[in-house]
Amino acid sequence: MEWLIICSAKKDLLENVVLSKFAEDWSRLKNRRISDNLENSHSSINVCKGDLIKQQTDVIVVCSSSQNLFDSICKAGGNSVSASYKLELSKMPEASIITVKAGGQLLSKRIYFISWKTNSDESILCKSMEKFVSDALDKAVEQNYRSIAFPAIGCGLLKCSVSLIARTMVEEVYRKLQRHSISVLFVIQPEKKDVYDEFQKQIQLLESILPSNKLRKICATFDKGTIEVVMGDITMQKVDVIIGSSSSAFLREVIIKAAGNDIQKAYDFESKTHPNSILIATPSGILPCKQIFFVKWEPDSNEKVLEQSLVDLISTVVQNVKSYKFTSIALPAIGCGKHGCSIDIVVKTMILEMKKHLITKKLPWTVKFVIELDQKNIYNEFCKQVLTTQDGFHEPKTYHLPITWEKSIEHKIRFKLTITTDEYRFIVSNFDQTMKEKYTQIIKIERIQNERWYMQYIAHKEDFERRLKKNTEKSLYHGCPEQAANLIIEDCFNRSFAGKNGTLYGFGVYFSSNAAYSHGYTSLNTSGERCMFIARVLIGNTTVGNSSMKTRPLGFDSTTDGNHIFVTYHDAQALAEYLITYK
Repeated sequence: MEWLIICSAKKDLLENVVLSKFAEDWSRLKNRRISDNLENSHSSINVCKGDLIKQQTDVIVVCSSSQNLFDSICKAGGNSVSASYKLELSKMPEASIITVKAGGQLLSKRIYFISWKTNSDESILCKSMEKFVSDALDKAVEQNYRSIAFPAIGCGLLKCSVSLIARTMVEEVYRKLQRHSISVLFVIQPEKKDVYDEFQKQIQLLESILPSNKLRKICATFDKGTIEVVMGDITMQKVDVIIGSSSSAFLREVIIKAAGNDIQKAYDFESKTHPNSILIATPSGILPCKQIFFVKWEPDSNEKVLEQSLVDLISTVVQNVKSYKFTSIALPAIGCGKHGCSIDIVVKTMILEMKKHLITKKLPWTVKFVIELDQKNIYNEFCKQVLTTQDGFHEPKTYHLPITWEKSIEHKIRFKLTITTDEYRFIVSNFDQTMKEKYTQIIKIERIQNERWYMQYIAHKEDFERRLKKNTEKSLYHGCPEQAANLIIEDCFNRSFAGKNGTLYGFGVYFSSNAAYSHGYTSLNTSGERCMFIARVLIGNTTVGNSSMKTRPLGFDSTTDGNHIFVTYHDAQALAEYLITYK
């Protein structure tokens, strides 16, 4: 067949080409994941008391608008650092980063000078700090550095909020570490104990509730197969085969660069030998897969032509995966990036066609659609199509959003309720029944409008009702710290967070019909406020739990204390409806 361009002998030959360097390259890849400067080898982020000048990380980051820090680094680096900085600045006066080779008393390899200014508007301030961290990490990864040290910008003479600075910088680092393997160190001046304590607190909090390897993911089964939608890096997927497009230079280069130089040679050889082939297969190099398929595909402005090209692409992928006897695939959101194709057509067609193949051929495969971390709208669309099409042949089912939900052109997901509405009064009335002695003031009540989460929950609810022939939904409370609440609103009640506050009735997410009980799991923020969710929870068939239960017992959907506590074991089993902030 034309699309099967590597016969068994040629496949063995190409694998032998890379075999000699495989162990060395794989070892080097693993070493990139090891922290060079952190006390805990399993962690990629830490904080220490010390001097930025003495850090032995590959890179140190300097805020060029912080005169004291700038002067001390230039003095320690000697004339070469000062001269290099001035030269680079004259060449690129508008550059966001000036990179200079370290020297003198500096123990690092490179210095990144980044300009940053404070702002009285907290929203603008946070965005500028996020950019400061993001730009530095992106540059370090681009230059293949493995460790980087940051100062606590804004916590000195500028007198910015220490908690805001620490939270923003730490959260941005964690966001970037979902995609990149690099050791990050925050270096705090020894006399600034409050700053050190705050950074340590933010790191510990995130480590306890957001494991760094936990990416956003939803999945659904279709006959014997499973389709997953995950946010992450396609080159890091542990599957049999990773799919790329030979027509997308950017995607092709990303995959080949991650796979290693030998794969570039293998690809060049095959593309020259078989220039008209629909698919080029290469070994995986140092990627954690068995094979890479580069499928020929071209975008088109004509919607019918575009749709048909995607139908053909999925068919080609399925046919070749079957011939190799593979059972797991990772596909990118082809056409949704620089090609600028209709996201609606691309996503609908790819998901629908893959479902048809899984169902009609009864394929026991795992198919991953891997979406880049900064493409949240595309991720949401993939989730919608996976969760709303029932069998791969009918039109997607439409879920109606709650009538109380407000429209937002800014894609907001938190809406503050007006105190004069019946919606607000009803929530306060129920909250007050068990909380009279435990609070003095409600600061605000926010309605949570996370559409992706809502659709996932409703699909789960309908499955419960079909299976159990009854409605087992309850309105329950869930108390937690403010930072945990912010993460939950974005990414649901994640079961991987379980265990922090005990596992008396099972290792899951805890809810209660008694707000006073959930109050015990809240904590004060810097303003002396607490927060508590009101959630819709599917308890299904429930049984009394105990601390030995790592998951729900066979035949049950949740565990309970037999009274007011319910424990869930599936991320889509609960939906946050409101967040109450109170004192």
